[in-house]
Amino acid sequence: MKIKELLVLSFAMALIVGCAKPTFRTFYKPIIFDDQRKQLSIDYLQVRHGIKQDNAVIKPVMVVLHWTAIPSLEKTFDAFNNPTLPEARKAISTAGTLNVSSQYLIDRDGTIFQLMPDSIFARHVIGLNYCAIGVENVGSESAPLTKKQLLANESLVRYLKTKYPIEYVIGHYEYRQFIGTGLWKESDPNYLTEKTDPGVSFMKRIRNRLKDLNLKGAPEKK
Repeated sequence: MKIKELLVLSFAMALIVGCAKPTFRTFYKPIIFDDQRKQLSIDYLQVRHGIKQDNAVIKPVMVVLHWTAIPSLEKTFDAFNNPTLPEARKAISTAGTLNVSSQYLIDRDGTIFQLMPDSIFARHVIGLNYCAIGVENVGSESAPLTKKQLLANESLVRYLKTKYPIEYVIGHYEYRQFIGTGLWKESDPNYLTEKTDPGVSFMKRIRNRLKDLNLKGAPEKK
């Protein structure tokens, strides 16, 4: 992303937030997206999602909110930066060696970092990567997300809604509720994980703040 485009992004988000305090700084902090990561992303799209294309572009209709379960922004960045999964993630390597990542990462003070273009594929949510923008927040069960992160997530979702036809905002823990819907695309029905992020309380609060956008959540469990 060029500096001019970054300034436009920051200005647009400032307009959306308006006079709300605090304001949130936005920086571009790119993870490695070389030829290897590009090809692994294209392969993942085809093998896992059944989508064959020559690029790693997505058409977002959803924003998925996460927490990192990693205690700092820099350690999270390091975990996402390499194109391939580390040894510690063997449990999900059967689905492909592409490393996990997200398009955005929000620090505890609400500072927003864009790790990759929001229209480029990232592996962050089973079955839905091809249509979802991922937003990671530094936090965990023992370090619940902050008020500043709540406000930053709100401003980011509002910005993304102006840029793409976003219909859904969900917490990572809700992804399995899309199984059996038209949006679900995962080639292995047994490839599922249990998630709790970013917390039920956080999702209730973010939905209350975004209710004017009339965004959908996950389908109701049957």
